[in-house]
Amino acid sequence: MKDLSGFHVVTIDGPAGAGKSTVAKMLARRLNYAYLDTGAMYRALTLKAMRTGCELAREESLIQCAQKTTIALKADPVKGLRVFLEGEDVSDEIRTLEVTNNTFYVARVPAVREILVGWQRDIGKKQNVVVEGRDVGTVVFPEASFKFYLDAEFSERVRRRLTELRDKGKAVEAEQLRCELSDRDQKDLTRTVGPLKKAEDAIMLDSTSLSIEDVVDSMLNIIQAKRAVPEGQKSP
Repeated sequence: MKDLSGFHVVTIDGPAGAGKSTVAKMLARRLNYAYLDTGAMYRALTLKAMRTGCELAREESLIQCAQKTTIALKADPVKGLRVFLEGEDVSDEIRTLEVTNNTFYVARVPAVREILVGWQRDIGKKQNVVVEGRDVGTVVFPEASFKFYLDAEFSERVRRRLTELRDKGKAVEAEQLRCELSDRDQKDLTRTVGPLKKAEDAIMLDSTSLSIEDVVDSMLNIIQAKRAVPEGQKSP
């Protein structure tokens, strides 16, 4: 059940607010795997484009920006995953609504995605990793050992994201967030390159009424059950 790299890759795809990041981080800790947040890389590149005055609607401008950008993800035992843009810790800045609402410009450009996907695959070749995003099981790691698609009812996803932002001290209106999340869902589902999509061999989990611990336990049980199946046989 190992990937071509020789390391295990666990992918978790799903829409915003489904709990992917929190689940992926906890699952990675439980498995003693590295954690890879692909969305953070797109956010960091978006921030770089915004800072440098790059034309977000112009593909060639974004491609040139990506080619000149250095992004690094580092695990911190206290703060968790930290995102570095040209050596600067931008972990908090990439989570602003302005960056969130502009990330789709970067994510929809094929040549830009190709660059970032290359970075992500390089990480997966060097270590066991839990990866979360929107197309990690379909595009980035199609040969992943274990694939999950995590979803939740829209109203619950809005509630979770609202709580998350307010807990960070951000003033956010519920109706505005609802509209922005709906718009983001539409863009993620309909973009021509790497759209949000459940891989055919991914296991679907609905987290609407489940705690983070329940979701992680379910994933661990599935992973352990598949590991117990001899190579070449199908799990029941």
